Amino acid sequence: MSESPRANPPSPPAAPADTASGEQRATTAHKLPRETAHRLARRALFAFILTFILARVFVFLIMSRRMPNLYFFLSGTHVHHLNYGIFLLAAVGGYSVFARPTGRAAEFTALLYGMAMGLTFDEFGMWLHLGGSYWQRASVDAVIVVMAVLGLVAFMRSIRRFEARHFRVFLTVGLALAVFAAVLYLAGARLGGEVGPKLRDLEAASSP
Repeated sequence: MSESPRANPPSPPAAPADTASGEQRATTAHKLPRETAHRLARRALFAFILTFILARVFVFLIMSRRMPNLYFFLSGTHVHHLNYGIFLLAAVGGYSVFARPTGRAAEFTALLYGMAMGLTFDEFGMWLHLGGSYWQRASVDAVIVVMAVLGLVAFMRSIRRFEARHFRVFLTVGLALAVFAAVLYLAGARLGGEVGPKLRDLEAASSP
């Protein structure tokens, strides 16, 4: 007796067209072009620098009693603005991970990210040493490092193209940055030695 041909197993149902197209659109939407990443980094860098400058100006004006005391106190404890930056960083990070913003929402998120980084790293020395003066040198050094990293993300070309076409420029820029870092360190140390004690005295005199 000849065996009857076996029937092929039923194929799984195809995914609905609208679902497949929706997933494809989502994947395509979140492949961030390099130009877009540069643009978002520039916005974050702008917000970071602006927030750092404004924070320093406001703190100096408050300490010198040239403007009202805007510090927030909770049960007699001064809530430093680095805490505002930490909460804002947490909110921005959660929104970026779960909502994955694009377009205008991504640009606004980049501005908030830069603002949060500015608030947090403006008092880097205080959360590094768990206290101390607001005018610590470590805070300024950390801000310079963050600005350098954001600047590289915002303006540098791709590593492959940069190394292939601009190796001499890379060496020249690297040497210039090393010299600039050395000059900045020496100038900062001298300026800190002259101005630092006066700023710490001002901070001590204005403490509640």
